[in-house]
Amino acid sequence: MVILKTLITFLYLCTGIISIIAYFPTIRDLNKKIASANISSYFLWTLTTGVSFLYALIIISDLLLIIITGLSFVCCMTILILVFKLK
Repeated sequence: MVILKTLITFLYLCTGIISIIAYFPTIRDLNKKIASANISSYFLWTLTTGVSFLYALIIISDLLLIIITGLSFVCCMTILILVFKLK
């Protein structure tokens, strides 16, 4: 059971890192003034990742979950800010 929990924790970390890396092309495009992000989608993703981050921080208090959801929230918020700056 310990090995399974360790494997699941590692896989969760990997999926979190991959998800966060996936934001970088959109951030890069927006920094180059290329409109490649849908405002409605990123607005909703920012709200949902913000709630997920707060849930992880306040309710669950798991450091790995807090880090992953926090970074995801920061990436979504960054994209949303860049989209609004571009418009």
